[in-house]
Amino acid sequence: MNYRISNRAAALSPSLTLAIDSKAKAMKAAGEDVVGFGAGEPDFDTPAHIKDAAVQALHSGFTKYTPSSGITELRQAVADKFQRENGLTYKPNQIIISSGGKHSCYNAILATCQEGDEVIIPAPYWLSYPEMVKLAGAVAVVLPTTDQTEFKVTPAQLRAALTPRTRLFILNSPSNPTGSVYTPEEIKALGDICVDAGVLIMSDEIYEHLLYDGATHLSVASVSPAHYQHTIVVHGLAKAWSMTGWRLGFLAAPEPIAKAIDAIQSHSTSNPTSFAQKGGVAALTGSQDHLPKWLAEYSRRRNFAWQRLNSIPGLSCVNSKGAFYLFPNISKLGLKSADFCARLLEQEKVAAVPGVAFGADDYLRISYATSLANIEKGLDRLERFCKGLSG
Repeated sequence: MNYRISNRAAALSPSLTLAIDSKAKAMKAAGEDVVGFGAGEPDFDTPAHIKDAAVQALHSGFTKYTPSSGITELRQAVADKFQRENGLTYKPNQIIISSGGKHSCYNAILATCQEGDEVIIPAPYWLSYPEMVKLAGAVAVVLPTTDQTEFKVTPAQLRAALTPRTRLFILNSPSNPTGSVYTPEEIKALGDICVDAGVLIMSDEIYEHLLYDGATHLSVASVSPAHYQHTIVVHGLAKAWSMTGWRLGFLAAPEPIAKAIDAIQSHSTSNPTSFAQKGGVAALTGSQDHLPKWLAEYSRRRNFAWQRLNSIPGLSCVNSKGAFYLFPNISKLGLKSADFCARLLEQEKVAAVPGVAFGADDYLRISYATSLANIEKGLDRLERFCKGLSG
């Protein structure tokens, strides 16, 4: 039997974050003492009132199909969130509830991009963006950045990358994998260029609520009515509410784009899980008391990890302003990131993600969404490993 695989599927690269996380979990299951810095997943539990809402939905029999783009109650709650927190006015039919933030990104790219289109992606990037662009038949145009500019693309870089084929610019702030946060002025400058060129923006804002050191978040859609018409905002409940396994994302878009995304979703996944959506309503409309406590703990871990990383010979690291990642530079240690991380896991039982997965081979990603005790133990091992390389 000739099991012919499509060119699009064959061109995809597996997710290194999931692969490393799976290997680390397998080693743990075998009894090995592994410290995991790999997965972008909060170590806090989902707040109780959210779980209670889903349990109540199950008990009440809310287990059937819902509209493909989500229940009206949740779409309205998302619209209210955008109005309350971002000054953005959306009708419920402009909101699509999806099976996770990743699903929202994929839907947005699939609905707006096709063969011959170019999509501009600053690097380091979340590793799934280029693969989604491939699946849409479009071409990823990668703009490299470094720690010298806090991993931010400049307006001059963006303007120089535009061509008549440019369809979409992907903006992720706060950033995965770097934790960088664009200032409101920087957001406006990048948005202005896209509006002037008639280029759409996919603004991935899933880490919006995880900010430190006085950093502020501005949604590019809120800059002006023209920016609003050029922007698809993608978001989700995974990070700020620790609902990674619930698979609930959402996006807001101009009506024609939202309608197209609804059509795609109706023929691919249909609706997100019914009772999970009730939990989503509780997340957006209920108490947010958990967040200041989580942020204080993340900030404590971040500062400890940042200081330790910069004290290790051969490493340098810009401090993050958002999300829960640090992105140290390993270029002085003589190994590329994949080899570095493979040997680190094998020799010291520390799981980190190689920067090559994010388009930046001189770096690795460290997630501090784990306990301070784990961070300290893992960085002790990382220091020993680095000293062994430099020695």
